[in-house]
Amino acid sequence: MPYLIDAIVIVAYFGLIIGIGLSQRSKSGSVEGFTLGDRQIAWWAVLASILAAEISAATFLGAPEAGYSRQNWSYAQFAIGTVMARIIVSFLFIPVFYKHGVISLYEFLETRFGPVTRKFASITFMFTRVLAMGTRLYVSAIILVLAVALWQGGAVDAQTKFWLYAGAVVVVTLLTALYTSVGGIRAVIWTDFIQVGVLVASLGFTIPYLLMKIPGGWETVGEVIKNPVFFDFAKPAEAGAWAWFKNVFTSEYTIWAAIIGSTFVTMSTHGIDQDTVQRMLTAKNRRQSAFATILSGIVDLPIVSAFILIGVLLKAYYMAHPSAELPAESREVFPFFIMHEMPAGMRGLVTAGILATAMGSLSTALNALATSLSRDFILPRLGEDAPEAKKISVLRWSTVFFAILIIGVGVWTAWFMAHNPKVEILPLVLGILGFTFGSLLGVFLLAVLTRTRGSDAGNIIAMTCGILAVLFLSNVLGVQKALGMKTPFVLSFPWRITLGTFVTVAIAILFPTPLVKQHHRYLAEK
Repeated sequence: MPYLIDAIVIVAYFGLIIGIGLSQRSKSGSVEGFTLGDRQIAWWAVLASILAAEISAATFLGAPEAGYSRQNWSYAQFAIGTVMARIIVSFLFIPVFYKHGVISLYEFLETRFGPVTRKFASITFMFTRVLAMGTRLYVSAIILVLAVALWQGGAVDAQTKFWLYAGAVVVVTLLTALYTSVGGIRAVIWTDFIQVGVLVASLGFTIPYLLMKIPGGWETVGEVIKNPVFFDFAKPAEAGAWAWFKNVFTSEYTIWAAIIGSTFVTMSTHGIDQDTVQRMLTAKNRRQSAFATILSGIVDLPIVSAFILIGVLLKAYYMAHPSAELPAESREVFPFFIMHEMPAGMRGLVTAGILATAMGSLSTALNALATSLSRDFILPRLGEDAPEAKKISVLRWSTVFFAILIIGVGVWTAWFMAHNPKVEILPLVLGILGFTFGSLLGVFLLAVLTRTRGSDAGNIIAMTCGILAVLFLSNVLGVQKALGMKTPFVLSFPWRITLGTFVTVAIAILFPTPLVKQHHRYLAEK
């Protein structure tokens, strides 16, 4: 009976989300309506949608994992850079995108440089986003694995874990693709609004409930917290400038990564990533868009800090109440607590919160991917005179196409994580974006900050060099050892985008913009 109540809560949640998504079909009958909601979305709805995109299931379980294993808020340092980056994006990129009236961000690159840069950038985005989205989807199934373990009275083997992960990936993706392909960006934003509400309700219950269960309350929790509590200056154990340098660039959660690395990461995810920026462009004007963007960064800090706090509280709880059944993998501790300690009904609500974060980030990714493929490659071939219904059909089938690709990546990730349980979630998800998004950011910065530098050919060379530099310093596939380096220098994931950006700009700036493109930009700005 207790689990029946949870099941009813979860089914009711799915019904509400899908119902809201499908109800937006009538307002998504044009390309502008399907992709940008006719630019008539209220700023507060845009704000909620941005938050839903950022707080994926990986954050829902990954941030508590960081708090549980590190017992501090060092991960939350990244909020410094995220707020700084949003301010830069709001004044540097958003006005340009509104001025040029773009639907796909990469249309601006064609205006500035040419069609080759546009298509290369769009392909880079689509390839990276499919990989990043697919790798995080399996996380929503972790709680399902623990539910099965509880039901069968023992640990779940790797093979069963894989099938549970894979099944959840398929179901969540297909349900999300259903309402996203029908309702377009309006379905994405309004379902995101509901999902953020479920998320906040989950946090609002979990923290006081956990604290109530810990003997001694805050005093006991304080004894668990480790230094550095928040700021980690990456001071090395040994003396010397090289030791400092190496420690700064090979450590993940440091103040330097928070101020510099996180700023570049967020500039890429919120400035040149179709996934997030498309939400921003649904606002009525650029001022409302900028306001929602900056405010989302301010609101994001307490939300992420609350997730980390849950991890710290879990550490204190299980130190006070040891359990022989506690999972060895730190990412499974929060789901374990949900399944074993939470009361019926609330357990279903928090589980719905995990599903909400997965579906919220997935829905916007599907819509953004469909927009990029259709707008940058398919619709130009149809011509401006093509019937609107045919254009919408292309967008909807593109959504289905990417859902299938993401399922493929998600199933492979499910197999990998089932057989490699000690791999941390956040570096895996954020690290994938780092390989290519620095090159994308570099080209956009060159486009916005210069008038006469950069060309189609030069940009492709520069972006390729930026990607290769990141792959090399990340020691992908052991490339450094293969080249004879005895002690590899492995750049931590927060610095990858920074490196890719600087390498791309440094090379692309050597190539002059063709005079005809300089003239086109002059006419556009005039």
